Amino acid sequence: MNVLVLCTGNSCRSILGEALINHLGQGRFKAFSAGSHPVGKVNPHALATLARHGLPTEGYRSQSWDEFADANIDILITVCASADGETCPVYLGSAVRGHWGLPDPAHVEGPPEKIEAAFEATYAALERRIRRLLDLPADTLSKAELAEALNRIGRESD
Repeated sequence: MNVLVLCTGNSCRSILGEALINHLGQGRFKAFSAGSHPVGKVNPHALATLARHGLPTEGYRSQSWDEFADANIDILITVCASADGETCPVYLGSAVRGHWGLPDPAHVEGPPEKIEAAFEATYAALERRIRRLLDLPADTLSKAELAEALNRIGRESD
């Protein structure tokens, strides 16, 4: 199944999600990431977080969701934190949609330890949610059942 992880800037959360799904999914899922308003570069703290966890850091880029207009996307997961007043992009494809709102670690300011902790918290939350996704019988669920399961994962406390 093809999964598109979508956020606004496509520099942190969606990149981490793409990397984790591809790593943990072991071929069962193929992930991509994009943004409604991509910032044009991957946040170096996101890449450092991947490196700390032994995941590849090459090949990621901040790209527009427009690049996926004709792609065969099965699942779309938004990771923007709409509760924080951040506008969540709306993708108009036929993919099953789920929302996993997370605060943007790119907005954290302060000493390096505080910034690293924010990225680690985001990574950990995504990893837990992706493991729950991988536990689902996604290929046997109806679209409605899969959407409900995805949204339930996003509502569960980490």
